[in-house]
Amino acid sequence: MAGKETTAAIKRQRFEKLTRGFRGIFVFLFGLSGIINILALTGAFYMLQIYDRALSSGNISTLMAISILAIGLYCFQGLFDIIRSQILVRIGARLDRKLSPLAHEIAIDMPRFGYSTAEALERGRDVDTVRGFMGSQGPMALFDLPWMPLFLAFVYFLHPWLGALTLAGALVLALLTIATELMTRRLAQGAHQAVVARNRVADSNARNADILKAMGMGARAIRRFVKANEDHLEIQTRTSDISGTFGAVSRVLRMILQSAVLGLGAFLTIRGELSAGAIIAASVASARALAPIDLAIGNWKQVVGARTAFGRLRETAIVLAGQDKPMSLPAPKTSLKVENITIAAPGTGTVLLSEVSFELKAGQALGVIGPSGGGKTTLVRALTGIWPCLRGSVRLDDAEMCQWDHETLGAHIGYLPQDVALLDATIGENISRLADTPDPLAIIAAARAAGIHEMIVRMPDGYQTRLGPLGVSLSGGQRQRIGLARALYGAPFLVVLDEPNSNLDGEGEAALTEAIRAIRDRGGIVVIIAHRPSALVAVDLVAAVQNGRLTAFGPKDEIIRARVAPSQPPANAVDTRASPSEPAGKQETAPRLKGVRK
Repeated sequence: MAGKETTAAIKRQRFEKLTRGFRGIFVFLFGLSGIINILALTGAFYMLQIYDRALSSGNISTLMAISILAIGLYCFQGLFDIIRSQILVRIGARLDRKLSPLAHEIAIDMPRFGYSTAEALERGRDVDTVRGFMGSQGPMALFDLPWMPLFLAFVYFLHPWLGALTLAGALVLALLTIATELMTRRLAQGAHQAVVARNRVADSNARNADILKAMGMGARAIRRFVKANEDHLEIQTRTSDISGTFGAVSRVLRMILQSAVLGLGAFLTIRGELSAGAIIAASVASARALAPIDLAIGNWKQVVGARTAFGRLRETAIVLAGQDKPMSLPAPKTSLKVENITIAAPGTGTVLLSEVSFELKAGQALGVIGPSGGGKTTLVRALTGIWPCLRGSVRLDDAEMCQWDHETLGAHIGYLPQDVALLDATIGENISRLADTPDPLAIIAAARAAGIHEMIVRMPDGYQTRLGPLGVSLSGGQRQRIGLARALYGAPFLVVLDEPNSNLDGEGEAALTEAIRAIRDRGGIVVIIAHRPSALVAVDLVAAVQNGRLTAFGPKDEIIRARVAPSQPPANAVDTRASPSEPAGKQETAPRLKGVRK
């Protein structure tokens, strides 16, 4: 328990490093707000002096002096108000610069842990919410609230009855603020979940636009979106109704209170206990005392939204801050070891791959075969570090993958997924994996290895050709070969190809075979998921994966022969009987992305 508390404290300290310097700025803003609120008494003092001194004396010079002084004080108040507003805007921008990279980092990670793209992008919207709030009237109301006693004391100084009336009004408005908080807090989480659900449907529809159009599913997809949007609007309407209702009530009460102060002041003046100037001064000061509460109630929806968003961002930052950067290790050169790995789907916890073990040496190529849904792509996700192992380990040169920093490990791995997604960048940037200082020779070498250099240079802009979103301007085969070049960039030690020839013609398959041979010749390791036999030409080992288990592993000729003649299994075939203690598909606790609520 003590260890967990120490770890939590360390993570909080790391988050505080991200927000270091803000505390001093907020202390400065609190002091600046005090000056602004003191200067806000200018109007009350001005009315007091006009009625009790200038009018009673009939002296024009006194009137001019008082007016000039008031104008000067008003100018200083406006100047300080502008400074406070600009500082708050810059605080929002500074928070954005610090938290946006962290929010985007976790947005990239979330989909591989079972979250939708819409949920992942919510972290970026949280940053926008906090930044927008810092530039609104909400923070100003919160900074002005602690200075309310200053105005109450001024009104009380004019007359105790007026002070008591103003204090009663402040307490009523404070109770309204508390009621607003209690009634909107319950709806805030529901509103967030509703907007995520709506955005999830919208994102799904946008990603499948071709299917919706071609198969006449557009109207039905829109109806699904409309239903999700209605749920979102219902919660938003209820939240706005609560905030709007309490805001209107607070404004009415403030106007009633202001009139009540005038009436009570008139009564006290008639009794000779108050001057005429004090009536106006008390009215102005009481209105200014209650203005921050009124402003806070009117902006409470934004206050709650910003507080919730900042809480999620703080949680996100603590999770990422708690990840220590591993020590640098030498580049892997000798082996890939898969030791009894069990992989569960992050979203459901269903075991998709169980107790898989094998070892590959430098210069070997493994073809993985088996029926659809048997666990081949799950194996790919484990080998590339996309999904963590529930049990067991994947090791490069005997070191577990977690011992490498993600960026460093990525340089040693080449990956071509089943669904090739190219980034909205140039062909050269895609092949170089968005390198800050790409090596032109390495880009061309990767393109030549994938057999697409000539195809690229024939394009109008060559390697500078922009692909646009998802590379839709290219054919499926072209996207797959550019994805292959990206996987080969930098001569990575481990290259994992998931059905790399699904969209290739004869020329492309020949280039793929040559690329695999070149990887083996330079001492790399290749793992290929294959449905078509042509992808296995250059491999020397074959593994069969079925029902979440490794059912065979060995030399290519032996495994292929055994599958053709199943009555004569190879001597080194793995036992295909499911373990009675753990059948494939068992529900277990899957790895989750800590610090992120679904």
